[in-house]
Amino acid sequence: MDWRAKVDLFEQLRREHEFGVGTIAGVAAKFGVHRRVVRQAIGSALPPRHRYAPRAKPKLGAVADFIDTVLETDCHGPRKQRHTARRIHRRILTEFPDATVAESTVRNHVRERKRQLGLARRETFVPQSYGWAQEAQVDWYEAWVDFGDERTRVQVFAMRSMASGAAFHRAYLHATQQAFL
Repeated sequence: MDWRAKVDLFEQLRREHEFGVGTIAGVAAKFGVHRRVVRQAIGSALPPRHRYAPRAKPKLGAVADFIDTVLETDCHGPRKQRHTARRIHRRILTEFPDATVAESTVRNHVRERKRQLGLARRETFVPQSYGWAQEAQVDWYEAWVDFGDERTRVQVFAMRSMASGAAFHRAYLHATQQAFL
């Protein structure tokens, strides 16, 4: 499950706990997750990052210094001329013929090192929460309606609550301020 899906799940768990079932065990049963996950969602809007134990990388170790040198020299060059992970892997294959490191391993190392060097852009998520009955999106649109045997053009008022996502629609013959109020 990717990060965005986990954030969405945490939002659903928090809403269900606050406005729905109300118990940790009930929310866990409804969504098919562990009670620990529900407690984490109640405690924080952002799910905790999974930390993996560091592992030895014997094939990458032989070329890690070369990759780091390439990335550090890229810091001083123009942005458009920086090496991609694929280009670094191809250089490793030509300059170190006895190295048997996979491209995905190089790609993962390059991603991590770029993040450490500040070269990678990071994604930012701002969880949004709205108060009940405080904000809504409002719009008008045109529709055709059959009244008996006659087809009539009507103006439809549409309002969607930002908190619940519930929608309200009402049709008028004319889109006037009196109809809006």
